Amino acid sequence: MKFFIRLLVCLLFVLPASVALTQQQLVTDPEIYEKDHFRKVCAEAKFDPDYVTRLDINNDGLIDAVVNEGGLTCDGKHAPDCNEEGCPYNFYVQVKEGGYLLIATARIFGYDFIKRYGNMVFVLKMPPRYCDRTDGPQCEMTVRVRDVQFVTIFKK
Repeated sequence: MKFFIRLLVCLLFVLPASVALTQQQLVTDPEIYEKDHFRKVCAEAKFDPDYVTRLDINNDGLIDAVVNEGGLTCDGKHAPDCNEEGCPYNFYVQVKEGGYLLIATARIFGYDFIKRYGNMVFVLKMPPRYCDRTDGPQCEMTVRVRDVQFVTIFKK
């Protein structure tokens, strides 16, 4: 009986994650997907050259994409979804089966993509509260993308 209960508890933790992963929508191209979305939302949508950055964010040899919504002008208003906490950024990973998965959305001021400890990592620039501070300099959170997950290395 104890074995059955443990098995049931394990399944309760494993199934939601696997169901969520299987329900994740693959997009053919995140740039087209996101631009089409804003072309429907805005009467006139314009995109800065830095709206989409293509680079290998998870070190698997496939080119991924980062979408910076701060590079959008919607109906004459530049960066309409940005605020004092930054702008929305969407991180897409290309999968070998074809297409891209949205793995993270973050409201940040920006990022650096640099090599640390032999791996490429993001240094996300965020409001101080993400580093458990109420004021002072912006928080810098260093994260690495492993497969399709963000892994926080450290915050300062």
